[in-house]
Amino acid sequence: MFGGLTGFTNPTGTDWGEQMLNTVASKTIRHLFTQSESVEVAVRCYPSSKLLQGSIDSFKMSGRGLLIRREFWAEEMSFETDAVAIDFSSVLGGKLALKQPTQAVAQVTLSEEGINRAFEAELVKKRLLNLTLPSLTELSGGKPVSFQEVRVELLPENEIKIWAKADLSQEELVPVSLTATLGIERRRRVQFQNPKFEVETLPESQRETSLALARALAEILNNMVDLDRFDLDGVTMRLNRLETKGKLLVFSGYAQIERVPGKQ
Repeated sequence: MFGGLTGFTNPTGTDWGEQMLNTVASKTIRHLFTQSESVEVAVRCYPSSKLLQGSIDSFKMSGRGLLIRREFWAEEMSFETDAVAIDFSSVLGGKLALKQPTQAVAQVTLSEEGINRAFEAELVKKRLLNLTLPSLTELSGGKPVSFQEVRVELLPENEIKIWAKADLSQEELVPVSLTATLGIERRRRVQFQNPKFEVETLPESQRETSLALARALAEILNNMVDLDRFDLDGVTMRLNRLETKGKLLVFSGYAQIERVPGKQ
């Protein structure tokens, strides 16, 4: 399942404390992901006698091709802490437990392909299907509305283009298209700002309906991408910035770690 599990350790300079910590930390971290291409862990503790007091100089993790909660792919993920206090007895037992909460600098990279795959995840689809939207009651005749076949394209300068098809419980699906600028609200929610709706290429008879649906979809997305819904147990993520780089979307921020999460 895990294509590679290596450390950043120096084979000639790493003492027993770092060796043991790296082994235990690697085992603990790899269980956070359903699947991964590689996970690299480096724990620094020098001299090793500091471990007896539960003191670690730093903890670093870097992973690629990570599957989270069985449905969400991250191209890359990394985090690094400063000094950390751990329970030494937990290390002897083959686990890693914190004595007190700590913070880590974190970076997560998503690919355009991974984002599109996320729209097929059950956790995401259920927030787009069979919706009762007051703003669309007249269009749908009071029936639930569903957004299907959602796909995105990452654009320069933090822009994103979104296509979808809306089911109004009628005979045909209505195409929906919009472009927005990605932003961050309250350091935890991704926002689709300044949306621009594209209806010019549609038949005249569909334009008004498509415009109303696109506005509704933008509102739904603004209330959907909330990091608190995707946090690992015991870990809270917060964002400082995001940036599109070609077909990648890079998030930078920090993680508040209350405890080392269990297996996902």
